[in-house]
Amino acid sequence: MCSNDIQQFSRLYRDYRSRFIRFAQTYVEDSGTAEDIVTDSMIYYWENRHLLQHEDNLPAYVLAVIKNKCINHLQRERVREDAESYLHQRADWELNLRIATLEACNPEKLFCDEVQQIIDKTVTALSAQSREIFIRSKYRNQTNREIADTLKLSVKSVEYHMTKTLKLLRAALKDYLPLLFFISFPLGFSSFQLLYI
Repeated sequence: MCSNDIQQFSRLYRDYRSRFIRFAQTYVEDSGTAEDIVTDSMIYYWENRHLLQHEDNLPAYVLAVIKNKCINHLQRERVREDAESYLHQRADWELNLRIATLEACNPEKLFCDEVQQIIDKTVTALSAQSREIFIRSKYRNQTNREIADTLKLSVKSVEYHMTKTLKLLRAALKDYLPLLFFISFPLGFSSFQLLYI
């Protein structure tokens, strides 16, 4: 390492450092970042000085390095800001979607649909005769006598099937029964009838 190199570097650093920082700060708009860029550029010059010819304009060379490092920094900032903007837009979109979904949500309908699914599942699991009797009673509003006459059964047999079915429904809907009193359902039978299941 030649003392002439060290003197040249020291002079360059002393004479141009503040100007280089002002130049970099004009673009990166942050004094700490500008100082880091200038320091990195000076180190880059020092590490690559053996590649330069003696007649090279050293301040212009270092300034070109600073310019390129500023460009790289600004490009990284743009990528970061684009990513933040994308994430912000996505977060806004998701928030708006949640708000719109919640605004469109009808708790009564959701609750009603859930109860109807439980009823449908329970009724589907019944024997064919119990299912037929239940559907005629609750969905077609036929009396026990009408059902008995149609299916050639006794009224007591119809009552037995209905009692058994309503007991199963009461067990399946045990978590919902206290709330059914307050909500009117567009089911095949009313919430009032459900209370007596």
